[in-house]
Formats: sequence, C-alpha cells, structure tokens
Amino acid sequence: MKDIDTAGFDTVCIRGGHTPENNRAHLTPVYASSTYTFDSSEQALAVFKGEEKGYIYGRWGSPTISEAEEKISLLESYRLKNSSGSPLQLKSLLHASGMSAICTMLLSNLKAGQKIITHYSLYGGTHELIEKVLPGMGMESVVVDFHDIDKVEDVLKADGNIALMYMETPANPTLQCIDLEALSSLGKSYGLTVCVDNTFATPYLQQPFKYDVDYVMHSTTKFLNGHGTAIGGVLVGKDLEKMNGPVTKTHRLLGGNSNGFDAFLLTNGLRTFGVRMERHCSNAERVANYLNGHSSVANVNFLGLESHPDHITAMRQMKNGGAMLSFELKGGYEAGVKFLDKMQMCTNAVSLGTCDTLISHPASTTHGGVPHEQRIKFGITDGLMRVSVGMENIEDILNDFEQAMR
Repeated sequence: MKDIDTAGFDTVCIRGGHTPENNRAHLTPVYASSTYTFDSSEQALAVFKGEEKGYIYGRWGSPTISEAEEKISLLESYRLKNSSGSPLQLKSLLHASGMSAICTMLLSNLKAGQKIITHYSLYGGTHELIEKVLPGMGMESVVVDFHDIDKVEDVLKADGNIALMYMETPANPTLQCIDLEALSSLGKSYGLTVCVDNTFATPYLQQPFKYDVDYVMHSTTKFLNGHGTAIGGVLVGKDLEKMNGPVTKTHRLLGGNSNGFDAFLLTNGLRTFGVRMERHCSNAERVANYLNGHSSVANVNFLGLESHPDHITAMRQMKNGGAMLSFELKGGYEAGVKFLDKMQMCTNAVSLGTCDTLISHPASTTHGGVPHEQRIKFGITDGLMRVSVGMENIEDILNDFEQAMR
C-alpha cells in the first residue's frame, strides 16, 4: 500500500506489510515449502550474500512470515519518527514463541560476565529463564524495584557489569506499571541495552520505541493473534544493521523460527487487531468497575482505576487502562477455587488475549515455579485471580461473574 506511513491504525492492521503475490491471491497464502529454488548459481550466490532479495530455507523465512513481521514493525513504529524526523524503521523477527524471542534478544546482546537489571513481577517463564538458565551461562540478574528511579541509578553506579535493562509493563499478573521514559533514559545514560516486553499493552495501547528503547518483544500468541490458534513470538529492533546481522544470525542458529501456518494465522488475526482491542478494553473497564465495588473483593489491579498506584504513569504512556486485570477475593485460595469452579461461561485457562474471557490462578499455574516468598514479594498472593477480558457482550460477562460470586 502506498503512503502507509500516513494511514490510520486499523488500515495498517489490515493492509500493512502485504506484497501482491504472483498468482494474485487476495491474501498471502501459507508457504509450506522447506526450501526455495534459484534460476542459476549466480542468483543463489547473490541471495546468500544478501545482494538480491529472495528466500533460501524455511527456517530463515518465507513470504508468509515476512508479511507478519512487516505488519508488526509498522504497528510498533506507527507515526513515530527517528532522530532525523523521518518515519521510524524497525525490523521484526518472528519466532516460534515469546520465550524464543526473548532468548534470541538475550543471547545476541549478552556475554558471560555481564548482568541484567530487571524488576519484580515478571512473567513466570521470563523470571525462571533469567534466574535458572542464564546463570549457567555466566549471566546474572539484579532485581530492583523499578518504581524507585534513584535506587535503580544507585545500583547502576555500583555495578559496571550491568549491560542490559529488561522491563515488562504492565507486569504479569499484578498490572504494575513502570515509567518507560524515565527508565529508558536512565539506562541509555549508562550505556545499557534497553528492552521491553510489550505483550500486555500491545502497540495499540503503548509504543515503547517512543521512549528510545532498543528492543520490544511480544508473545504473539496473545492479543496480536487474538484467537488462541497459534503459539508465536516476535522480537522487534531499531538498529537495522544489528538486527539484520548478529541478531538474525542468533535467531537462525537457535532454531526458534516460526512457520508458514502459524504466521498465516497471526496475519489474519492482526487484520482485526485494532477493533478487537477497542472492545477488549471497554469490557475490561466495566469488569474492573464491577469488581472494585464488590463486597467479596479485597483489591482490584486495573490501570484504568484511579486507585491503582501506577494509574498516573499508565495514563501517560498508555492509551487507556488496557484489557487485563487481576483481583483478590477476600476468602483467599479457597474463595478463588470456588469462584473458578462456578464459572459457567468464562473460561478457566492460562494464556490471554483471546476473544473469549479467560481467568487463571497465577499461584498454581503461570507462577507456580516461582518460590512462595518471592511470589508474595511480587504481589502474587495465593488468592490472586487474573482476568483476560474478552469480547463477549459485557452483560454476559458480568452476569457470569455475579453468579460465581454468590
């Protein structure tokens, strides 16, 4: 599409990244080929050397994968400018999972002896990767409360081995929100690579590249796909030379590549991404307000509520309060189990971002591998319930909550 840089967000969702296909298919089809052919040895050499555009091997990419990658790049850079005032150009690499995208980012930017500085209440898988896998490679982590900017700077001053700042905002599942602008600026002043997991917010709500971060990651399984049909992840970077060089090399050698069918499902999901998020977010606000006034609920974590301690920060860097919330029932673990078992429409499942409302119990599922004392420190109590608010009619969602609360 011409003039994509000036198109509306939903138009980019639908038309961004699409290249007309030789057989004139309306949508880019699933390329299920493991390898690609060449007209001559000279052409093969040119493609391998990067002098001519083309596809070589399924693990390295395909037209189906390329469209999904380009579409996500356009959404994360939507109406952003680079330092010279031109439209910001980004490079995306589609992965088999969000964890795979995080691994590519970490292993292409860190070496033995270097450290990561990060904060409390990360996704459980990310926390375990950083705490249990990376130390075996000589990479350690430093965990600090990122709400305390002065404390973060004190740590950076004291430890010259910290090379990378890792942020997740809003955080899973407590919906803590940290100041992207302040933290990115601080990290850059100390020469750190700055990375953000933007899965919960998505580019519909928040664009971390606006704050000069280096990388953004997503589990595309969630809101970007939107239908729960495919596992996937993406790594997005702004240093095009590095993304096309060592980061792509690491991605290919680790083997965490996506495939044509999952990329096709992701691209189709992205076509309705903007309108889906509008409904998700409006429903989430209604659910949060309902829970916030309920006699059985001890606390509601939703960034759209003025009572949330990070409300002001969130409203400065996000479009609205989002589609995710968590809450704690006064009865603790027992009340949470009964609540889940009484649900008649909403679904008891992990993951998030699908069209239907999903409810989970982090202490026994996504964060079950995190030691109890750490969970409590992170705000993940035994009675905490996480809700990915879906697109059903809001009256049906609220009625299901009400009958389960009785």
